[in-house]
Amino acid sequence: MSSLPSVRFFHQLAHLYGVQTAYYDVFHRRQWASVESILAVLRLVGAPITTFQDIPSAYRERKQALWQRPMEPVVVAWDSEPFLVEVRLPLSDANAAVNCHLKLETGEELQWEWRGGDSDILETAEVEGVKYAVKQLPLTSRLPWGYHRLTLELAGRLEDSLLISAPIKAYTPPGESENRCWGVFLPLYSLYARKSWGSGDFSDLEELMCWISGMGGRVVATLPLLATFLDEAFDPSPYLPASRLLWNEFYLDIRKAPDLQECSSAQSIIASPSFQDEMEALRSVPLVNYSRQMALKRKALGELSQCFFSGETKRLEDLHRFCEANPVIEDYAQFRATFEKQLVPWRAWPQPLREGFLREGDYSEGNKRYHLYVQWLANQQIERISEKAREKNLQLYLDLPLGVHPDGYDVWRERDAFILDTSAGAPPDAIFTRGQNWGFPPLHPERTREQGYRYVIAYLRHHFRHAGILRIDHVMGLHRLFCIPNGMEACQGIYLRYRAEELYAILSLESHRNRTVIVGEDLGTVPPYVRRAMRKHALHRMYVVHYELASDPKKGLPTVSRDSVASLNTHDMPPFASFWQGLDIEERLDLGLLDKAGARREKKNLADMKRALITFLQDGGWLQERRENMTDVLKACLSFLAASQTPMVLLNLEDLWLETRPQNVPSTRAECPNWRRKARYALEEFCQMPQVVDTLRTINELRKRV
Repeated sequence: MSSLPSVRFFHQLAHLYGVQTAYYDVFHRRQWASVESILAVLRLVGAPITTFQDIPSAYRERKQALWQRPMEPVVVAWDSEPFLVEVRLPLSDANAAVNCHLKLETGEELQWEWRGGDSDILETAEVEGVKYAVKQLPLTSRLPWGYHRLTLELAGRLEDSLLISAPIKAYTPPGESENRCWGVFLPLYSLYARKSWGSGDFSDLEELMCWISGMGGRVVATLPLLATFLDEAFDPSPYLPASRLLWNEFYLDIRKAPDLQECSSAQSIIASPSFQDEMEALRSVPLVNYSRQMALKRKALGELSQCFFSGETKRLEDLHRFCEANPVIEDYAQFRATFEKQLVPWRAWPQPLREGFLREGDYSEGNKRYHLYVQWLANQQIERISEKAREKNLQLYLDLPLGVHPDGYDVWRERDAFILDTSAGAPPDAIFTRGQNWGFPPLHPERTREQGYRYVIAYLRHHFRHAGILRIDHVMGLHRLFCIPNGMEACQGIYLRYRAEELYAILSLESHRNRTVIVGEDLGTVPPYVRRAMRKHALHRMYVVHYELASDPKKGLPTVSRDSVASLNTHDMPPFASFWQGLDIEERLDLGLLDKAGARREKKNLADMKRALITFLQDGGWLQERRENMTDVLKACLSFLAASQTPMVLLNLEDLWLETRPQNVPSTRAECPNWRRKARYALEEFCQMPQVVDTLRTINELRKRV
């Protein structure tokens, strides 16, 4: 076969599978994906192609399959718009009667017959010799919010679709525009009290919440609190969790475990000199040692688990009821126990285990019970935190990571929902000139739809249940993700499109059901259509001073928008003191992330930004003339944010004592202590520091006046 037909169908086939063959880079230049990259991604998403010559037949097969599907697997009904479902029918059946069956989420069922006429036909097309018509099926009655099933009987066969009925705008608290709030951010591993066991725990988070509430704050934000690998498959990154459906037992406060009172052997272990010495050693170091600390906690938790399961108590009955209501807990416990027996990632397990079939004997029953027990305790402790937040009219601000660890539970159990053998990432930009590979598999756009977004809804509910505010990492991922086939460089990646409307509908519906505000991380190079969609669906943007200055180093700061969460920086950026002194430029130069020319350019931009910012703050009355020291500029920036119309100002606590060390340096691993650095001061210390307390009081007063 000549390659000419292949070329003609190549881009059309990519379009049918949602594969973008080109994109605009950070410099607004059009970048075309290579043929090799497009072919690789097409194969990974399921296109039946081996060579370039297979493209014409693959295109015809895909187009025919799409037209033969009467309805999309998922349809959305917005509450403010008429509900019309597009139906594709052979033209010969276009005016035949269609029996419609709608089963609501409540169990109520509706049935009716629909027979349209020629006037209902929107368009026609001929595909592989068959003529088709596209019609719109109207539904006149108003639908309740929820996940419903719409079934059509067409020419003797049944076709069904998930119907998501959702509010077009995500949840916004009543009076948000009048009641503007502020809050603080600190990673939980970094937060610690003098009594902590080497890093922060759920009780420390609760104490921080109580203190901030007393200061007038209404938000406490932290990084993801999800289960991670802290043993053989070690990876403490909160953005590569083992699961987005379970909590991290690393943050358990064992002293608050109700069963500790009844377990003398666990008490003896904790009170032993060796245990206490290890605990003190972990407290004394500036970096979190996850492996040693988790080993210490597991020793105590393992003993507690054995005590707990050795008797028949009411709490044991409670755990069984908890597992029955949450079957994922037992499945996850079996997975983790099997991992601990096999000591290799799940892809290297024997075939039945690899495919998800686990039986007794494939794992240690004691280890399975341990994971059941610690997940139950973690659920109880985070439930207590969220209840305490509601009591104090305070919102817990949680963070939803974009992906999960490729060796984790979610990919093992829900592998059909993922595109294996590829990684999500980002194309080259001014900072990361070779692109970024984030190391986790992206979700499969079509298979997740065909599953009714089961997995997506589950991990959202896991967070919404406790979050007053949920930050969606890399919100552009609702629209498209940069995918890098295994074996290729990050710069060879390609964008894959998702059904954004369906994902926004799920977010909006679940946010209302749980009264949770949604914040989308929209920093960096984000196409305009993403922010338009965020406004349409009432997702809050992020206004970050460092980003706003960098967008035009000579201009100062733009007005803070009313739909944003405002802050100086994020966990992926240097603290304010490091930024102001240019320390992050030197660090990136030392790490090889910048060359000397790039460092000179960055220093020039920094000088321009500082001059522009000082002029802006002085002109606005936030900074007195000739007072340009770092502390004054910091306070002036925070005051500017606090006096703005933004509904929420978020302060990084570390900025208030002029911390210079970052929590994370993107695109580094062993070179930097990412996700391990403890706060310079304990909770009891910074709560008494004048520069912290006075700044928070100023912010609180300014917020009241807005």
